[in-house]
Parts: sequence; structure tokens; C-alpha cells
Amino acid sequence: MFRQQNQRKPRVGINMAYKPKRDAVQGVSYLFESYVEGVVDAGGVPDLFPYCKNFDVVLEKLDDLDGIVFVGGGDLDPRNDGFMLHPYTRPMPSEREKFDRMLMREVARRRLPVLAIGVGMQLLNVEQGGTLFLHIPDDIPRAFPHRDAMDPHHRHGLVIEKNSLLDRVYGDNDVRVSSLHHMAVDDVAPNFLVSARCPGDNVVEAIESTLDDWLAVGVQFHPESTAASVLDRRVFNEFVKGVDEFRKTGRNPFVWTPEKPKRSAQSEKSRKNDYSSDVALI
Repeated sequence: MFRQQNQRKPRVGINMAYKPKRDAVQGVSYLFESYVEGVVDAGGVPDLFPYCKNFDVVLEKLDDLDGIVFVGGGDLDPRNDGFMLHPYTRPMPSEREKFDRMLMREVARRRLPVLAIGVGMQLLNVEQGGTLFLHIPDDIPRAFPHRDAMDPHHRHGLVIEKNSLLDRVYGDNDVRVSSLHHMAVDDVAPNFLVSARCPGDNVVEAIESTLDDWLAVGVQFHPESTAASVLDRRVFNEFVKGVDEFRKTGRNPFVWTPEKPKRSAQSEKSRKNDYSSDVALI
């Protein structure tokens, strides 16, 4: 029986990793099954986006979507954003990066709801006008380790802003998330706010759109990984729930404003006289 648009399950696209053609071996698009499971378990219907040279076909596929997930992967090539190549950069295949950038620009133009994970969040940030730290140990020497080559289950805590989407996911629970990155968000793109940071070094771990007409969320950690907790996987649930609401109303259900700490007049005066406290957050 035919279902009306707002009665069917949300249709959520997922981009795919890519290995280019090498000698006699054809190029291969692939995807970890946990991304698909995350969407399905959250009540969505996944629609995969393999690398495709004909982008007009991709545009037609986007017409049928209610939202999209950008997955993790190798590094973005900083030269594509006007920066030098860092020695520790391990760029993803150029074919995939070109495809993903085109896809992200079109998603943003259409205001299609997006959940961007890992390098997906970095791509969301730079395509919307932000910048990246190219190597955390060099750019933020006091930072905690955010990647451990010997431990794929490396985790660290999160400090989460109240009323954000991530606050809906984790609430007041003690939060520790998977961490597998050496690049990170530096300047946050216009129309986005930081909704989570790593405690102690303030490295950005999540960003969310402040626009009423665009549901867009980026998380640096990996809610789909084998190191993810049951709480982590709720990121997919909240996103798919938000996609369902967005397609019915056309409004971002997760727009929020960070809570400002309350200060007394005396504490404000003391703060202004204590120049050592004026340390910029990262």
C-alpha cells in the first residue's frame, strides 16, 4: 500500500569509502556494516552512495533522501584548502575526497539533514568555512592523546553543552568516547557552535548547526565503532528522529543556545583584574 511522504521511515543516505583502481584490479567502494546498522536500528532506511564519476546520477539519488550520514576515513588533503601538507597527513584517495566535497556542498545547498562522523565532521567544518588543526601534537602540544596506534579502542571523556543534540544523547551520564584522530577542528565554521569538547585540552569533539532551516551535526568520535557504547549509538537514534521531524516541519529541531555561566558583580570585577584568566579556548 502506498505510504505518504511523512508516514514512511526516514530514508538516510550513507557515503562510502573508496579504493581506486590499481593495475588490473578495479576500484572498490566499501562500507563498514556498523554504519548501516546504526541507521537501521534507529528506524531509518539506508541508501548507499558509492563513488561515482557521473555526479548527475548522484544528484538524482539525493532527491529521494531525507538525510545523509558522512562516514569516517583517511585525512583530508590540506592543500585543497590552501595549506601545506603536514608530514603526518595520510590523505584519503583523491577520487573519494573530490566526490565527498561535491556531495557535501550539494547537501548544504539543499539543507539536507546531515550527521558527519570523524573526517566527515572535518569536511563539514571546512566546506562551511572553518579550518583544521593538521596535527594535534604539534598544534596543541598540551593536548591529551587523541589517537593510540597500539589501541584502536582508545577513549577519552567529553564535556557536553546543555540542550544540544549530544546532551539529549548522553544526559548526565559519565561519557567516554572512541578517539582515533590526529587532526581536529580549529576555527569553527559560521552558523555552527561547539557542542562537545575533550576535557582538559578543549579539543573540539562535536559541532551543531545554529540554523533554523538546517539540521547538521558533526561528531569527531565514532558512534559506530566496535569501541562504541550503547549510549554512543544513540547518536544515530537522535539524528534519525531529528530527520523525521525535520521532513515534517522543515525546521531544525535541535537549535540551541549554550548556557552562560552566572557571575556576580564582584566575581566579574575580579576576573577583569586577573589577566592570567584570559586564556582563549581551543
